Amino acid sequence: MTEIVTHAKQKAYQSSNAILLEMYWQIGHLIVEDEQDGNAKAAYGKAVLKNLAQLLTLEFGKGFDESNLRNIRQFYLAFPKRDAVRHELSWTHYRIISRLETETLRNQYVMYAVEAGWNTRTLQRNIASQYIGRV
Repeated sequence: MTEIVTHAKQKAYQSSNAILLEMYWQIGHLIVEDEQDGNAKAAYGKAVLKNLAQLLTLEFGKGFDESNLRNIRQFYLAFPKRDAVRHELSWTHYRIISRLETETLRNQYVMYAVEAGWNTRTLQRNIASQYIGRV
C-alpha cells in the first residue's frame, strides 16, 4: 500500500515539475524573443522585466517578481532548445545550472545530475568543487 502512495506522489511531483519547467521555458521564450527582440537583454531604459513582473504579479500573485523573471530569462537563454530540458531535474536544478558559462558544461552537469540523481545541494557542491574538471 505504501508503495502505491509513494509512487503516485512521485508521479504527481514529476508531472507538476514538467509543467512548471514548460511554463518557465515558454515565458523565457516570450521575454527574449518578443519583448527583447531576440536580444539577451532589453534595450537600455526599457524596464521590460520590471513591467512584466508587475503585470504578472497582479494577475497571478507570487512567483513572478523581477528576480524570478531574470532567472526564467537566463533559463531560456541557457536552454533555447526546449527538447534539451530534462524533466527529471527541478526548477532549482535549472536555476543553478543556467548560471554556468558554457553550453558544454551545462549539458554535462544536467547529464550527471540526472544519471546520479543529484539533489540541488549535491549539484551546488559539485559545481563549487569543479566536479566535471576532476572526473
